[in-house]
Amino acid sequence: KLFFTDYGNAAKVERCDMDGMNRTWIVDSKIEQPTALALDLINKYVYWVDIYLDSVEVADYQGRRRHTIIKGRQIRHLCGLAVFENYLYTVNSDNLSILQINRYNGTDVQSLARLDNAKEVRVYQKRTQTAVRSHACEVDPYGMPGGCSHICLLSSNYKARTCRCRTGFILGSDGRSCK
Repeated sequence: KLFFTDYGNAAKVERCDMDGMNRTWIVDSKIEQPTALALDLINKYVYWVDIYLDSVEVADYQGRRRHTIIKGRQIRHLCGLAVFENYLYTVNSDNLSILQINRYNGTDVQSLARLDNAKEVRVYQKRTQTAVRSHACEVDPYGMPGGCSHICLLSSNYKARTCRCRTGFILGSDGRSCK
């Protein structure tokens, strides 16, 4: 799945299949400007920062069990968001500090460091990645991902895929080759 935020005409947090199909709204009420987003892949929770409401919120992948982790001036101007173990990590764009927020107890906020021009934060640790099983976009014996000549996108599950073409090309009738 692909998770994303939108604050155009109607602010929301959404998800869809990697090929853009099955677009589903997760949160579309009491939300103004959702920006940064992070996933808890194990427990299936999505966290987001709303820079207009000065809040960090969470809901499960269906939009249920929604609640506010932290809200207020203490977390104004946040950008970037990552989750690891018991903490959320984010960047305060006012003072370029990296903040650590306990995701179960929002009152536990610590400034870890200051970095010039920081706008995003990522956690790179083996435990943050789930084990990868074989999938429909694996490279075939001819070196083509999923048998697609250009781009392979996972579809509704890891066994299904959709082929797409780079700009300037069109997908052939076989659904795999680009012309």
